[in-house]
Amino acid sequence: MQRSLNILLIGCTLIFWACEFSVGTKKDLSTGLSYSYNGFAVEEVLLVGPDNVAQSSNEVPLNSQIAIVVQGLTNYELKDGKAFPGLMISVTDKAGIAVIEEADLFANSEGYPETDAAVLRGSVTAGEPMKTGETYHFKMRVWDKVKPENELTAEVDIEVK
Repeated sequence: MQRSLNILLIGCTLIFWACEFSVGTKKDLSTGLSYSYNGFAVEEVLLVGPDNVAQSSNEVPLNSQIAIVVQGLTNYELKDGKAFPGLMISVTDKAGIAVIEEADLFANSEGYPETDAAVLRGSVTAGEPMKTGETYHFKMRVWDKVKPENELTAEVDIEVK
């Protein structure tokens, strides 16, 4: 009886492990960048500055660039051997009014090799109409256009200095 129970338990564990189900959430306490994903697998999500180096804070100088970079994004549903990511970026002020709003930066894409779609970058420049001393909410959403339930959302409040 015990042996049958152990075999059943091992079998259920292997079936669960074989399923491609990936979900998670993470937050970088130094920058405040948080991200969650469902369906995708991801190595890391970073907030990077104009020098392409990971930030240690959420401060960004006026007229400089900041980006959310997703690395190691996998588990796309491929179509004709290509991945079809969607990429939305929004930046809103403290009243929730959009300063930047891009619904899909890959709207006209004909697909990408899976290795190219594994690293995605959403960049914004902290310039007009943003103001020094103000805080803005930067959000990036990535989804799989072939399998839309696969998505990753990253967000951070940035302080313009």
